[in-house]
Order: sequence, then structure tokens, then C-alpha cells
Amino acid sequence: MTDLAPVLSHLDGDRSGALARLFELLRFRSISTDPAFDGECKAAAEWLAKDLAGIGFDARVASTQGHPMVVAHDLSSDGPHLLFYGHYDVQPVDPLGLWERDPFDPVIVDRANGTQFISARGAADDKGQLMTFVEACRALRAVNGRLPCKITILLEGEEESGGASLPPFLDAHRDELTSDIALVCDTGMWNASTPAITTMLRGNLAEQVTIHAASRDLHSGMYGGAAANPIHVLTRILADLHDDSGRITIPGFYNGVSEISNALKAQWADLGFKHEDFLGEVGLGQPAGETNYSALEQVWSRPTAEVNGIWGGYIGAGFKTVIPAEAHAKVSFRLVGDQDTNAIRAAFREFITDRLPADCRAEFVARSGGKATVMPLENPAFEKARQALSDEWGTEAAFIGCGGSIPVVGQFITQLGMHSLLIGFGLDDDCIHSPNEKYEMASFTKGARSWARVLAALAG
Repeated sequence: MTDLAPVLSHLDGDRSGALARLFELLRFRSISTDPAFDGECKAAAEWLAKDLAGIGFDARVASTQGHPMVVAHDLSSDGPHLLFYGHYDVQPVDPLGLWERDPFDPVIVDRANGTQFISARGAADDKGQLMTFVEACRALRAVNGRLPCKITILLEGEEESGGASLPPFLDAHRDELTSDIALVCDTGMWNASTPAITTMLRGNLAEQVTIHAASRDLHSGMYGGAAANPIHVLTRILADLHDDSGRITIPGFYNGVSEISNALKAQWADLGFKHEDFLGEVGLGQPAGETNYSALEQVWSRPTAEVNGIWGGYIGAGFKTVIPAEAHAKVSFRLVGDQDTNAIRAAFREFITDRLPADCRAEFVARSGGKATVMPLENPAFEKARQALSDEWGTEAAFIGCGGSIPVVGQFITQLGMHSLLIGFGLDDDCIHSPNEKYEMASFTKGARSWARVLAALAG
């Protein structure tokens, strides 16, 4: 049994050292999508491997077809084997003129109410997050001489630029990386005082469709009324995707969609979510999805069909009275439960083609696809981790959903056969991917303390 009191005390006493180390990492301009920063990405990976080796990990920088991975092991414990995942690459900083300070010169900013935050690109996504785990490991080793669990660390350098190197790396190193469960830090809290474990991630599917009609653009005076207008055809079909209650009308679309449990629904109800506040922040007021589900259920546990872009004909200045030869749309789906991406793609295409008039044809381009992920809450690790978070924050931790997707979680399931505990300390206002990214000081300091508690709990 790990004696947590001296570990937590060590973390509190080494706060300035932890911040100094985080600031070193934040200064690397590890923008993975821009080849001009390839050297910075490599340097960040080498810094992390050196830091982990200094704690006692067997750490290395592993080459890939793109940016390197950092892989580190400490398997000296008798506890369960855990795989921790994070990423050291960051988003571009454009537009630079909107930043209030140099994005790669991290600073601590004081608020009038006494709280503080760390300002820098990568502070929340994901360098600050991953360093909370590293600092927890550092303190556990310093106080106890060993970690309570077997730990493998995998830090990626391409998460912000598509992650093309990760799937083949997982395949090639399956035996080395497969563990009892993965720990993923690239998530957030419910609010500034309520920690959370994300247990549901929606999948995604995207299609681009083009409706072709006449062989060329036509004069609307000479052909209007007689010739098929592909914009009319496309918009009519897209409008048919939903009925008046917001339900998606594609045949078979809801196959594999299950209802959440009453217990989980009750927990979500206790979170105090108000759709008026959520939508009010963006100038809206009423939920627009399925009418018999709350806005929170719509975002976390229900599938969607959204038109993301539509264009055709003349859209320049002035007017050009044409009937266009073709019209285009980008349509994406968020998937839940056990929905089959291939079946839905085929059903969507059939939905379009079945509604085409005789003179029109449809062309499709597949853009992406990935299944939803639902974590097995019956695994005791989830309740152990939830209790550990609750003990640190003094507020009952919540099991929450996420409307987006985290591809690595699905890859861990399909390639390594293991589920993930998604625990992070980011907040909705951290401005990730935007100018003036920040990470709350409480997220960093209590995040490290939280990981120490979680590791001790999982060891038990």
C-alpha cells in the first residue's frame, strides 16, 4: 500500500521545480504539421526521454516515418501494467497577432481573484497534461524508491497533424506496449472544481457528395423550369435527412444505438447542465436535435448527421443567372454505441441515389470513418480512479461523455486489445488550438497530485 501523504507533500514542495521543467518543454516549438519545425519536434522528444531517464525509466526516442515517439518503461513494480499516452506536438500559433504574449515564452499570469494560469502554446494540449503524470511518477520514485504499478509511457509527436505514424508503430511494438489498461490525459474536467473520467467518445464518418445534372452551366432564362437544377435536388435531399422531431431518417441508421443506463442518466442530471447557458454562449437558445433527448444527451450519447458545407453555381460578386451543372455538399456523422461505419456510409449513399431524378447522378468521396468508443464501467479500475479523483478535489468525480473523437483510444482497442481511462484536467476555456492557450495552475498542481492518487488506487 502506497503511503500517499509524503508523496503529496513532495509534490507540493517541488512545485517550482515542476514548473521549471514544464516551461522548458513548452519552449520547444514542436509544431508537427510544419516541416520547418521538424528539428524542434525531435528536440522535444529527446528532452522528454532524458527527463524520464533521470527519474529511473528505461527511455528512448523511437524513429518513425514521421516525428519520433518517446517510449519509456519502469516495470520494477509488482502492480498492474499501465500504458500512459500523451503527445508532445502542438498546433500552429497562427494568427500570431491575436496572442497577448509570445506563445513559446511561457509565463504565469495572476488574476485579481488570486488564481493563476500558465500561458503558452501546448500548456493544456498536451504538454501541461502529460507533465502532470510525469511529475506524479517523479514524486512516487523520490519518496518510495519505486512506482506502485508497472508503467510504460508512450508520447506521440504527430497527434496534431493526423497521427499517421501511430497505427504502424502500435502494430510493430504490440508486445512492448500492450498493458492491462491505458491512461490517456488528453481530456478535461467537467468544470473547474469537478474532475471527470471520459467514458464515451463518439465516432465519426464524413462524405462529400456531388450531384451532376446538365453537361454545362445553363442560362436560367432559356432553361429555367425545364432543366434539372442540382442545387434544388441536393438541398431537397439533405432536408430529408431529418424528420420534424430531429430524428435521422436514413434506413438502418440507428442500428447499434443503445440507450444510456438510468444510473448514468441520473448522474448527468446531477451535473447541473443548462442548455440555455451552453447554447447561450454562442447566441442560441433552444436544442435543435432529437426532441426527446436533453442537449447533454444529444452531445454525448446520440448520433448526428450534419451538413458542414454546401456550394454550387455562381457565388461571386454581383449576379450570374445560371442553372449550375453540379452542386456539392460535405456531410458528417457522429456515431455512438455499435454503429457500423461501413453500413452507414452505404446507407447514406443509397439514401441520396434513391431520391435522384432521372437526369441526375451522384458522385461520392469518402473522407473519414471511425467507430464510437464506450468504456466498460464494470472494470473496477474506473471506480478506483473515480474515487481517487474525488478524494483529491473534494468533489465527486463524474463519468462523462465527449461529443468528439480521440482516435488513439479506438486504436488501443483494435490494435492492442485494451481500454483506456481518460483522465485530464483541461477546461473548456483553455483555448486549445486557438491564440492565448492557457492551463490553470490548479489543473497542473492538483493534476499531478491526482495522478499520484490514481496510481496508488490502481495498484491496490
